[in-house]
Amino acid sequence: MIRNTPHPVDWSWHDAAGYGRMINVSGTMTSLGGSITTARVAEATAAVMPRFVRIHELQTRASEVIARLTGAEAGFLTASASAGITLAVAATITGLDPARAEALPTDPGPRNAVAVQMGHLCEYGAPVSQAIALAGGRTRIVGQSTSVKDYQLDAALDDTCAAALYVVSHHVVDYGMIPLETFAKIAHAKGIPVIVDAASEYDLRGFLEKGADIVIYSGHKFLGGPTSGIVAGTKDLVRAAYLQNTGIGRGMKIGKESLAGAIAAMEQWMERDHAAIRTEETRALTLWQDAIAGLDGITPMRIPDPTGNPLERLQIWIDPAQAGASAAQFAEAFGRVDPPLIVRGHEVEKGYLQLDPCNLMPGQAEMVRDILVHVLSDGPTAAAIDAEAARAAARNGGTDSYLNWLAD
Repeated sequence: MIRNTPHPVDWSWHDAAGYGRMINVSGTMTSLGGSITTARVAEATAAVMPRFVRIHELQTRASEVIARLTGAEAGFLTASASAGITLAVAATITGLDPARAEALPTDPGPRNAVAVQMGHLCEYGAPVSQAIALAGGRTRIVGQSTSVKDYQLDAALDDTCAAALYVVSHHVVDYGMIPLETFAKIAHAKGIPVIVDAASEYDLRGFLEKGADIVIYSGHKFLGGPTSGIVAGTKDLVRAAYLQNTGIGRGMKIGKESLAGAIAAMEQWMERDHAAIRTEETRALTLWQDAIAGLDGITPMRIPDPTGNPLERLQIWIDPAQAGASAAQFAEAFGRVDPPLIVRGHEVEKGYLQLDPCNLMPGQAEMVRDILVHVLSDGPTAAAIDAEAARAAARNGGTDSYLNWLAD
């Protein structure tokens, strides 16, 4: 059983519909469409399209499902996890005051600072600080990039502070930060609510249990729903965040289609056989590792997810002197085969690339194996790729793809 796989892939249908062929071993990336849905989720999305609904009623149903899924008092769905961060910050600034919600972001009032550990100010496609600013919040940086002390957080939580934001992501600094339980204890002692950005996490209960007041998840990554964000937490904060749909949240609204599909995805998550999925992912990782372990300059190893999600990835270390090209050049080469193999290459400057099996479709594990052997055995072809351009693509690719869109 492969996660989120509705049917075997018919590549000719994809080509006819105008969708480019690819095999995604990069992960649940927004630039690749997040994830793929099951037939059940797709059918729920389609079923609501030819009819009218009362959005508040559908959001009430979503709240009930979110409560069962996360253990939260309440919840709602919005356009994305990034939107969820903004709405949660806004909720801590305005409460249930519609006039104050309407005044955002230009007139948030004096209590609008949001404390964030410096090492958590990552970029996930946009800066975390920008999600705060969209609500009228002011980012208050706590500590240094690799060291934050308890007293520094305590000092930041004065009477101008509306919230404390904690980010859980592979993008953040993974040492020297205040752990969530301590972070929440310090914030709560000052009466400051804690927001947790856990967009791409399996753990849908632990952050609330460790003291978070409101947690944001992606509905379209591991959950395999349509593009959406899940906001879960205490009822008062969730209601205040939902109120923001009368103001800044209007541009972040979610439609009936995504509401219905996300609800189906959450219900499916609570029923799925996670152990069987993990077994199939492990089979794919072993298949790939065994196939390339003997290649010159190639060292594959399975590594755990950095935030503790129950999954592994294959990390492929590349010695350019023996393999004939660098990790950055090979990552680019994989994207040039047919079908393109989209690898996880955001850390290629360290000398490795990664493969994530979570979005495989039936039969693709074997296709990936064959592409790996073909490309990694042909160092001269990869070496012909401009090395500096390949490294720059890993750093700038996300922005360049927007700059280059319709540029010709």
